[in-house]
Amino acid sequence: MSDRVKDELEIFTGNSNPGLAREVAEHLGVKLGQVEVSRFPDGEVMVEVRENVRGGDCFVVQSTCTPPNENLMELLLLMDALRRASAGRITAVIPYFGYARQDRKVAPRVPISAKLVADLITTSGASRVLTVDLHAGQIQGFFNIPVDNLYAMPVLVQYLRKRVDSQRLAVVSPDAGGVERARAFARRLNADLAIIDKRRQRASEVTEMRLVGDVRESFALLVDDMIDTAGTITEAAKVILDAGAHEVMACATHPILSDPACERLNLSSIKEVVTTNTIPLRAKAQAELANLKVLSVGALIAEAIRRIHNEESVSSLFN
Repeated sequence: MSDRVKDELEIFTGNSNPGLAREVAEHLGVKLGQVEVSRFPDGEVMVEVRENVRGGDCFVVQSTCTPPNENLMELLLLMDALRRASAGRITAVIPYFGYARQDRKVAPRVPISAKLVADLITTSGASRVLTVDLHAGQIQGFFNIPVDNLYAMPVLVQYLRKRVDSQRLAVVSPDAGGVERARAFARRLNADLAIIDKRRQRASEVTEMRLVGDVRESFALLVDDMIDTAGTITEAAKVILDAGAHEVMACATHPILSDPACERLNLSSIKEVVTTNTIPLRAKAQAELANLKVLSVGALIAEAIRRIHNEESVSSLFN
């Protein structure tokens, strides 16, 4: 007869970010659930849960970062295995939500991939979703289950206050879409706000950048939700320095850092890049980026999980 307690909190993870999952489990004072996630000889994902989860409150920590399709399949199969093993509730904890940039139709015959991924997650057995800094807030509406979108800003702001100290600070959004995020940072850091206005000739080609706002004699902080190839953020840094800022620093939650991001950041005038561990750093970034500071969101995610498990408010974390 099993001695496990019904509704017991259990943490599981695939191969996308096991370090973060271990940290979350340590903060919660629980052990990671026993699960094998491997590959069959033909490359198909193989999942086997190796403990009793009947009636348990299960949280699957899995970022759908590079390689996104591999990590997404691991997440889906993990949740399906838990559902078929009679888990009481399954929460998909997705620190970085892949496919989030494909949240609308930008051409006549293209998919809305973020909506499809939301449907797959729900169908595989998720009762709710916990994520960090969604690229587009409206993706929460793609789900018919509860979605808690955490903000890494408290973790980042705590470090930035010490780093900037008493210098005059200007927070800069690299595009119009990130203004709300930049304004929130500026309010908490008691800083001025500026915006980069990008003019595009083609969807993937920025032809002109103009700065709206005053950054003269300021320590400028570029704020975004992710750094992918670093093209936008490094070009924006040039514009900011040309406008009279004496130093530029970049801050983003998700360090995707696809090629040629490392080369661009090393060649840029950005003094420091501050990010989090929602995505594990690639070996190339660890080896080549000396000015990279990685902060942990493990405690933040753990506290959100604890509140979900205890049926407490998650939003009050940010009040």
